[in-house]
Amino acid sequence: MTDEAMRAQARAWIAAAERVVALTGAGISTESGIPDFRGPQGLWTKNPQAEKLSDIRYYMADPEIRKASWQGRLSHPAWSARPNRGHGALVALERRGKLHALVTQNIDELHQIAGNSAERVIEVHGTVRRVVCMACGMRAPMEKALARVRAGEADPPCRSCGGILKSATISFGQALVPEVIDRAMQAAGEAEVLLAIGTSLQVYPIAGAVPIAKRAGARVVIVNAEPTPFDDLADAVFNDSISTVLPNLLGSR
Repeated sequence: MTDEAMRAQARAWIAAAERVVALTGAGISTESGIPDFRGPQGLWTKNPQAEKLSDIRYYMADPEIRKASWQGRLSHPAWSARPNRGHGALVALERRGKLHALVTQNIDELHQIAGNSAERVIEVHGTVRRVVCMACGMRAPMEKALARVRAGEADPPCRSCGGILKSATISFGQALVPEVIDRAMQAAGEAEVLLAIGTSLQVYPIAGAVPIAKRAGARVVIVNAEPTPFDDLADAVFNDSISTVLPNLLGSR
């Protein structure tokens, strides 16, 4: 089947579906200028020591790691990134009443900024736009903590209890939130079409959403720059730019 014929087939599946579930990974954000971690130009590929900044054990034990993490948050590319046409296509899908859920491995909230409803977005790795106290659980906008760093606090403590603050993201060594994962897997099992977008599908348990959807009878469409372990299981695979393919598949151009 030619690429255009495969696109036409995928468009027909999506047009006929009432419950489309999207699973998004770093690939949709890299097209907005946010680098991934493990890719050829990834943050950890270029600087393996940077991985320590995302490890909860080092973060909690070492004030110098926390100070470096806060400096990194000040310059995080999420603050200047803007949603791309791929994000926009998913917003258009929701407005057509077809987006059942949007499960994302990303922490940048670009889906919500683009216009997807917060209640549709399932953030399995949390968000960089909020801060959380590791002692009392206080949560607040990240910008408030960053303002303190800019004012000279290298490692700002919680103002409620003096505890350690970090971004409200899931770091290495931290458990995923069971309720969030359960919600994501339930959505996958309810999908008529599962769109896996910009994800390597190598990180579990969330990669398990693909076989769950397939077993439940969903069509699986993968849009990713590189091959994934589930390409053979998928009904359609597109190794091309998300900003090009997704608007075409979702009929938003």
